[in-house]
Amino acid sequence: MCGRFVITSAPEALRQLFGYLEQPNFPSRYNIAPTQPIPVVISDNGRHFRLMRWGLWPAWVKDPRKFTLLINARAESIHDKPAFKNAIRRRRCLVPADGYYEWQSIGNHKQPYFIHRRDGRPIGFAAVSETWVGPNGEEVDTVAIVTAAASADLAVLHHRVPVTIAPDDFERWLDCRSDEADSVASLMRGPEEGEFAWHEVSMRVNHVANDDAQLLLPITAEEREAEQVKRAKKPSPRKTAAVDDGQGSLF
Repeated sequence: MCGRFVITSAPEALRQLFGYLEQPNFPSRYNIAPTQPIPVVISDNGRHFRLMRWGLWPAWVKDPRKFTLLINARAESIHDKPAFKNAIRRRRCLVPADGYYEWQSIGNHKQPYFIHRRDGRPIGFAAVSETWVGPNGEEVDTVAIVTAAASADLAVLHHRVPVTIAPDDFERWLDCRSDEADSVASLMRGPEEGEFAWHEVSMRVNHVANDDAQLLLPITAEEREAEQVKRAKKPSPRKTAAVDDGQGSLF
């Protein structure tokens, strides 16, 4: 799935790749988290750059404060889920990125990894959006990233991965004029085996306040030892039953 991601490419490089008309100037981000505004590419008489809240609010939600945090949408059920079935037909979009983080359970802790294209090129995450309108007429553009089953290599980290759209398929994914999603069903799949690479990173990424280039670096032996010592000093957390459907939880 996708619970944190990064954008490090230059704004103009992303503009050229995604073909939107605007010329936004935004800084690199190394630890983008749910509920934050994120760059999104839409198609509406040409491609456009928008900022949207990461965490989809369907139009029928009365009070977002009481609604589940929907940061991901499962490709297998996106056509049927009330929160997504209209958005997948009418409001498909792309989220530019350069990689994302995943956490692998190792013993009693979760080790973070940075995952990126092996060739280093930027990524276009498949996504769907909704504009929520409040009781006083306020509007909030919101978005969720589509996920699919992981290939065999990425599945060692997590069984879900973001759906990535190839540049040649950007137009096909964004084109919602037919008001149906059958034409893009074949695009909603995870990366091919070997397409992505990854490495362990510091647990500093666990804290959203940390947002610097050091987060992307492979963890050093000294950092790993320090983190092991810190974990050894912490009391074991009380275990509770939980169900992870890969859509709403952060990790």
